[in-house]
Amino acid sequence: MNRRPLVGLLVAETISNLGSRMTMVALPWLVLVTTGSAARTGLVAAVEILPYVLASALGAPVTDRVGGRRVSVVADAASVVVVGAVPLLAATGDLGFGALLALVLVAGGLRGFGDAAKRGAMFPQSVAASGMEMTRAVSLHDGLSRAAGLLAAPLAGAIVVAFGGTTSARGALAVLLVDAVSFGVCALLVAFLVRTRPVESQAREPYGAALRAGLAFVRSDRLILGLLLMVSFTNLLDHATGAVLVPLWARDVFGSPLGIGLVSAAFAAGAVLGNIVFTYLAPRLPRWAPYTLGFLVCGAPRYVVLAFDGGAWSVGAVSFVGGLGAAALNPILGAVFYERIPERLMARVQGLSTAVAFAGMPLGALLGGWLGEYGARVALLVVGAMYLAATLAPLFGRFWREMDVRPAPRVPVPREPAPVEALV
Repeated sequence: MNRRPLVGLLVAETISNLGSRMTMVALPWLVLVTTGSAARTGLVAAVEILPYVLASALGAPVTDRVGGRRVSVVADAASVVVVGAVPLLAATGDLGFGALLALVLVAGGLRGFGDAAKRGAMFPQSVAASGMEMTRAVSLHDGLSRAAGLLAAPLAGAIVVAFGGTTSARGALAVLLVDAVSFGVCALLVAFLVRTRPVESQAREPYGAALRAGLAFVRSDRLILGLLLMVSFTNLLDHATGAVLVPLWARDVFGSPLGIGLVSAAFAAGAVLGNIVFTYLAPRLPRWAPYTLGFLVCGAPRYVVLAFDGGAWSVGAVSFVGGLGAAALNPILGAVFYERIPERLMARVQGLSTAVAFAGMPLGALLGGWLGEYGARVALLVVGAMYLAATLAPLFGRFWREMDVRPAPRVPVPREPAPVEALV
């Protein structure tokens, strides 16, 4: 067993996630304080996520051919330049709204290529080499991501307030500089610590045929397709909430960007605690029941307490319980996908799955911006009702119970002692 690639990948992703989650707080606040428009805030979020979706869907055959490690390092290195350009242009007075949209567009595409390479190509191979049980490995991965979110939200809010107060953009721009540095650290860690073998059997497959093979597999598996459609819709609503409605609530009701940190940090704290417990119990627990109950707990209640202004303690408590419910969701989803998808199709199906799961997020950002024009309370109640309807889906259809079926673990394929992918 060799755990070095898995450890290196997890550390790299955690650092990168910390920067990206901080930007999720800073970027909407930057747009709100500079434009005052919920609609423009939603537009920026949509412009960022759309190329992420397209890169996830269309980049998998490229990742198969070029190599996940190389794609990851190049995408993260380029992200240093693109994300860092936002505060640099702002400092020179050249950052108009159009320039911000262009930079966000490119940054979203680069992040899509990098994430797809790490999670679709590199992660399953690293887990197989480590000998760790898949559900536990995905739970550990998700727990570190949640921990990054727990630290990122209050840290970003504190930086925004410390450097710019509640009405200046300077603090948000400082957070974007931190994000740019995190991409550079991630690129270096992956380059020097992570080694994976290329998918040799797919090297000469035509690009179009590779995409069609991934699509055919998704359409043939009812559980995979059902999970994707459900998560796509909840992600749409989550993006409307995180990108527009919570920042709007923080501005109009809470009165400070620290409100964003309160909601995000309380949710992440519950998710981290729940993840620690789930990581230990995962190999012995069923999956359908925790998945179904977890979605019901983490969804609609959050919207109700925000809509009716339950106060900081109530918002924090409900968000914390929601995080506990969400702790099992990503580990279960990841384990089911990694177990059911053949290794030769892993990168393209994971890329396509990510694209489908995130496909509604640009629309969600626009929906949040549109509903936000009617006020935070109305928007939160409408989105909360839609979320409740979506989370009832696993109660209908027997195929959902296939989540509880666990196949035999995969054995890593030995590789020749030849050099791994070159980065030139």
